[in-house]
Amino acid sequence: MNRNDLRKIDFSLLIVFETLMHERNLTRAGEKLFLCQPSISASLNRLRQYFDDPLFIRIGRTMEPTSRAFEIQQNLTPALDTMAAALSHVNEFDPLTSNAVFRIGLSDDVEYSLLPSLLRQLRMEAPSVSFVVRRTDHLTMPNQLVTGEVSLGVCHSRDLPANAKRKFLRRIRPTLLSANSITRELDLDEYCKRPHVSVSLNGEVTDSIDRSLNAIGRRRHVVLAVPQYSALKTLIEGTDMVAVVPEYVASTMIGQGGLRMDPMPIDVPELELSLSWSATLDNDPGERWLRARVAHHLAESSTLIASLVTTKLAA
Repeated sequence: MNRNDLRKIDFSLLIVFETLMHERNLTRAGEKLFLCQPSISASLNRLRQYFDDPLFIRIGRTMEPTSRAFEIQQNLTPALDTMAAALSHVNEFDPLTSNAVFRIGLSDDVEYSLLPSLLRQLRMEAPSVSFVVRRTDHLTMPNQLVTGEVSLGVCHSRDLPANAKRKFLRRIRPTLLSANSITRELDLDEYCKRPHVSVSLNGEVTDSIDRSLNAIGRRRHVVLAVPQYSALKTLIEGTDMVAVVPEYVASTMIGQGGLRMDPMPIDVPELELSLSWSATLDNDPGERWLRARVAHHLAESSTLIASLVTTKLAA
């Protein structure tokens, strides 16, 4: 094929194809692209005619790609990445006048503790820009980046898509949270005796804390697992329950009164908070502005929080 033949191609079909490769379902692909299922089916029929291959075979509720579809994806994905990067160079971004919409993935701890002050900063610089925040974590963010559901994500991340990039922001330091009616720092015995509240998006009641305790022959009793941090302060205040949370979550909650924060009575592995984004948007002026502001704000917040934590833990 020469470049003149490109005029015959509807490039929107390639986006449908890429989305179907990730979703393996016509309905979900339509939802991602804001298209009805008949439109997705019509696009698939055109793709089949163009490539002279079924591309997807229905097995139950799943559309399984053919070997030809995998071959096309292998060549198409880097080509689309290159096109997106090339087109981004011709766009300018002025935060004062832009009315762009950015889609950001934030883990619950970051949304609860850091989003309010971050949003105030962004609104000062970009008063007409809109931000759509989606809940993310290390399990869901890879797919969200691939499908474009979010353009960047902030959370503890593990495996990322091959075309994603990541920037380390700060360490997530586990901190003990309890009612301020407890007037002394809890030792390991008292810590294990107390009823625990766990924050778990997936409803799990065991995590790295339990593994650390098991390693030294100790156990804790989790009496409640909740999916988010927003209710944690109300649940713990005035009770004998305790919770282990990132230090920036603890500092936000104790700032509202009724709670205290203390160092953990046991060594628990620290995680890393990272900023991740799709390489297709690496040079997009608006996305570069947003990533810079998010990274700068979290670095500033880290400095302030570290100072607060040091003061509180030394008191």
